[in-house]
Amino acid sequence: MSSGFIGRQEELALLHRAFSDSVSGLIPIYGRRRVGKSELILRFLRDHEGIYFLGKQAPQALQLREFLEEAAAATGEPLLATLPADGWKRALTAVTERWRKPARLVLVFDEFQWTVEASPELPSVIQELWDRSWSRSGNVLLILCGSYVGFMEREVLGRKSPLFGRRTAQILLRAFDYRTAVAFHPRWGHEEQARAYFICGGVPLYQKSFGAGKSVEANIVSQILDEYSALRREPEFLLHEELREVDNYYAILVALAAGHSTNRAISAATGIEERSLHYYLQQLMELGYLRRRYPLTGTRPVTRHVRYALDDPLLRFWFRFVFPNTSYIAQRGPERAFRDRIRPHLDAYFGACFERLCREAMPFIYAAEGVTAGFEVGEYWDRGAQIDIVSLREDGWTDIGECKWGSIQAGRSPQAEFDRRVAAYPNSRGATICRRIFTRQPVDPARRKDTATRWHSLADLYERGG
Repeated sequence: MSSGFIGRQEELALLHRAFSDSVSGLIPIYGRRRVGKSELILRFLRDHEGIYFLGKQAPQALQLREFLEEAAAATGEPLLATLPADGWKRALTAVTERWRKPARLVLVFDEFQWTVEASPELPSVIQELWDRSWSRSGNVLLILCGSYVGFMEREVLGRKSPLFGRRTAQILLRAFDYRTAVAFHPRWGHEEQARAYFICGGVPLYQKSFGAGKSVEANIVSQILDEYSALRREPEFLLHEELREVDNYYAILVALAAGHSTNRAISAATGIEERSLHYYLQQLMELGYLRRRYPLTGTRPVTRHVRYALDDPLLRFWFRFVFPNTSYIAQRGPERAFRDRIRPHLDAYFGACFERLCREAMPFIYAAEGVTAGFEVGEYWDRGAQIDIVSLREDGWTDIGECKWGSIQAGRSPQAEFDRRVAAYPNSRGATICRRIFTRQPVDPARRKDTATRWHSLADLYERGG
């Protein structure tokens, strides 16, 4: 397991360039929780002095007082800590006026959504200071960081925001892709790296919690099922921190993890009326935990075809295996619960996760193959067929993919069933079809000679980009 700072070199370089620029900078940084936004900022602040303020769910006066105390320490102006905590305009003006250091002032508001919740006027205050002073001074680098993606897109980046059009750059920080995530466990084989990715995704905190000296299965027991482990109550913490009245959200997430993906199916499984579901689903999507899916054909998706899926690997695993078995885990212990309630279903679960990884791999495959055309990757389903991967390319090609996490028996091939599914795909634009089969196992060299189908092993996805 790696404990160092991994990746984010492009984002760090952007922040360093903004600091060195001759004009002031206003940079929103946003992304789902645990993705490493604060770690990125604190890494940047190792090289540059500044004021770092972490917002919280607390009254305005309390947050203002803490901000002034942090500013007093950072500026070397102890009198700042004695200013009345009676408004952000006065506090921010005082801080910028008392910044005497030769380098520009780096001013960071982390968890910006919580500070704004207590002080709704803060974006307008920043707008006024930016327009009247900061943008012209060339002496301020303002970083606004938030974990609630919907809030940041609406209240900082959106057209109705007082700050609209004033950003000089922006960083949407995403979880690491599967190829970067291997840096957390470089000594593991690709199968273990993939299994860890299926559960932890590319979220640094989750990957770091898995010990390299244990198997992934042992880590599930010790780091997720054990009552005192790091990830045992992580989903509960995330939901309670961001949402109110979480019971309905729990019901929806359990339904999604169990495979209910349409509005009607989720409503039937949870007892929540369909007309009320939109609000809850929208909140989960704004947090980055949920995504909307539709059959990819190149035409406008029909509303009734839309499905929903848990987009966060840990939440998907936790609500599939941990939350429904809470009582059994408490009664029988983590090892017995894993053996009885999780291990029998794990390979099938990993099979669905492998499909997601293969879709994620398509840009790397195209880069390795020299494909330069634009593309959109998704999947397709109808009543008669389910296709794991569909990639619509702007060069007149469509890639159709089948994913096999399980073993392929000697002498057998998934080709016949695959042919049936390809024939069921509505190729309305008359594209040339490229067939691809993805397997966990190494590819038989004879199959690589097949000109009608391209084969990709798990090792190919990690080592050769496909």
